Amino acid sequence: MDTSRARGPFGVAIAAVAAVAVALALVLAGCGTADRNDPAPTTTPPAPTSSVPSAPAVSPFTGLPGRTGPVLAVKIDNVGAARPHTGLGAADLVYVEQVEAGLTRLLAVYASQQPPRIGPVRSARESDVELLRQFGRPALAYSGVRSALKGFLREAPLYPLPPERAPAAYTRAPDRPAPHNLYVDAERALAAAPSAGTARDIGFRFGPAPAGGRPVDRHAVRFPAARYAFDWSAAEKRWLVSMDGAPARTTDDGRVGAKTVVVQYVGIRPSTFRDRGGNVTPYTETVGSGSALVLRDGKGYDARWSRPSATGGTTFTTPAGDPLAFAPGPVWIVLAAR
Repeated sequence: MDTSRARGPFGVAIAAVAAVAVALALVLAGCGTADRNDPAPTTTPPAPTSSVPSAPAVSPFTGLPGRTGPVLAVKIDNVGAARPHTGLGAADLVYVEQVEAGLTRLLAVYASQQPPRIGPVRSARESDVELLRQFGRPALAYSGVRSALKGFLREAPLYPLPPERAPAAYTRAPDRPAPHNLYVDAERALAAAPSAGTARDIGFRFGPAPAGGRPVDRHAVRFPAARYAFDWSAAEKRWLVSMDGAPARTTDDGRVGAKTVVVQYVGIRPSTFRDRGGNVTPYTETVGSGSALVLRDGKGYDARWSRPSATGGTTFTTPAGDPLAFAPGPVWIVLAAR
């Protein structure tokens, strides 16, 4: 029997469609064969993105964003022959300490910047060790100490850096008489103390000014043989420093100033040490608690300070016990006798 006749028109149509489908399948198969040896396409997933930008590091010493490197403290001479200072304007913190004969010296703390020249550098004191313990294990640049204190400093939790330990870091200026002409390079000094601790929280808080306060244009602090004054500059928005009645200036950064000035009232007692002239070395007690005056933004705020242990930081609060924020920027702390 002839099967082609049995299909009829409908069967012919089905056969035609089937033939077209087979032909199309062969074409597609040929195309696939031609590309079979090509490498398979790869898709690289997009790199993950974050809509939240990373915050810059903020200094626990100044409340400002920026570098927070190793801590270098420098003991700085402060008699008239030592002025003007160099590198003082780059310090994050400056402590004013009483020394022999009622004079004062400065302990400048650097972490945000490393000036190439700081000074003039002078000798360290016993109370420097207690003050610096809250910084972890910082480096301390100084010109020397009495023989009885050498072992004490070597055993202290810091990196002592007198000239004999970091000779490449020190130079003497020919235009000033000794001992007021010794200067230290911060970077070179820290190279001799590569494990010096980095800046850490020492209890200070920064932010908007607290409520209250009283307007203050000028505040003076007297030591037995030294005077400091802090004048508010509305134009510069900082306190300008004067020493012994003269504006404090630097050779490299102009007028000395600070965003916040803290007058911290502490105990100052005689120590068991004396200087070369036989004067008793005072010991400044920075562990404990007491009253303080905080100057910021042209106002004065009564405060309380507390430092329960030598390894802990120093906090400042309002009389009601609330944290008292400093203005972001350099801070001067005057350790005055209560």
